[in-house]
Amino acid sequence: MISFKSILLRCYVVLVFAVVFAPIIASFVFSFNSDRFPTVPLGSFTTHWYQQVISDSEFWEAFRNSAITAICTAIVATIIGFSAAYTDYRYQFFGKSVYLALGLLPPTIPLVIFGLAMLAWLSRLGMSGQSYSVFLAHVVMCTPFAMAIIRLRLSQMDESLEAAAWNLGASHWSALRHVVLPFVRPAIISALCLTAAVSFDEFAVAWFVSGLNKTVPVVVLEILQGQVDPRINAIGTFVFLTSMTLVVISQVFLLTRTTKS
Repeated sequence: MISFKSILLRCYVVLVFAVVFAPIIASFVFSFNSDRFPTVPLGSFTTHWYQQVISDSEFWEAFRNSAITAICTAIVATIIGFSAAYTDYRYQFFGKSVYLALGLLPPTIPLVIFGLAMLAWLSRLGMSGQSYSVFLAHVVMCTPFAMAIIRLRLSQMDESLEAAAWNLGASHWSALRHVVLPFVRPAIISALCLTAAVSFDEFAVAWFVSGLNKTVPVVVLEILQGQVDPRINAIGTFVFLTSMTLVVISQVFLLTRTTKS
């Protein structure tokens, strides 16, 4: 028999999810509403706002920038994150705790402060407002996520496996390729998806450093300034579904394979 405490806990969880997802569900519903303003009762069903978004060249330019940035960020951040995580896993050295603290620091910095800092740094290098500016800023921001995921997976690996490969004549690179990488492959795929989702959905840093090379979240802000535009609901639904798909894939690879190991 389910206890009263268990029922309360389940109700609390449902309430939390309802509060978190209610605005997203409302945005999805209003994206098919014929009325310009998000009011109740709703007007008739329409896909007009999606058609406007699809025919908007500025949106597709922003989507191209977001997609390219997200893919490049995911690849580079995951490579750097794996290197940092493997260094932590394999080697002992002076200042290792400081190394880890600095490696995981960027996500703890408020995004506005981080964006201003990246803008100042890139401006001094003459690289602000370029097509690769958002990519560089997102790599710095996303690498700790990849490092944390891969580091967690490596912590589950038996250290004797790699040593056994060395004893059997494998070089360090061969052991890394045939022993370590297959073991952490699920975490690598998870890191790729998660960092791509973070980059695709990120606004504050992109707004500071993108210049004329706008991403989708930056375009959303520009549309919102000074007017109520129903296209925002359509774009927001698209961005949410893209990000959530990547996050779900990331969790499936990370949790399913971890359970089997």
